[in-house]
Amino acid sequence: MKFMPSTLPGVVIIEPDVYEDERGWFMESFNLQKFEEGLRHLGLPVPDSFVQDNQSCSKKGVLRGLHYQLEPFAQGKLVSVNHGAAFDVAVDIRQGSPSYGEWFGLELNTENKKMLWIPAGFAHGFLALEENTIFSYKTTNFYNKESERSIRWNDEALNIHWPDVGGYLINDKDQAAALFVM
Repeated sequence: MKFMPSTLPGVVIIEPDVYEDERGWFMESFNLQKFEEGLRHLGLPVPDSFVQDNQSCSKKGVLRGLHYQLEPFAQGKLVSVNHGAAFDVAVDIRQGSPSYGEWFGLELNTENKKMLWIPAGFAHGFLALEENTIFSYKTTNFYNKESERSIRWNDEALNIHWPDVGGYLINDKDQAAALFVM
């Protein structure tokens, strides 16, 4: 596995080793020892253990986010796409961080098989770029409804450059999310 820093401090791009032959391909999608070693090599802290795995299936144009949870229920997320493609976004919401309010986006898909490590302290969202995009994420904390918060996906202060897919399908809760406070 290759661990590469993104342009947003703390957010890491992970490229798994993929072994292909005439039968198809094989990859190790998660290995705790390699994950911890990869983060340490980049000088990053090792998070708490993953406690929950989630999946969603989205139609093309579905935009989910930008979601996060308040302490003590903040979540680190290891995200990937099992089928289809998504534009994945992390936003630094750590008060006092030099990159506070900055975002990073990356296409995750079944071809590149990339993953993204998003530590606690970041809001997260994604846009499905293809029909039936299956998005997976491991989290370092359990979901807690009372701690759940959202930032509006199209907040002008963040200026996220979402890809044009001919329109977005966004639920009412995400449409009514709060604006980001700079």
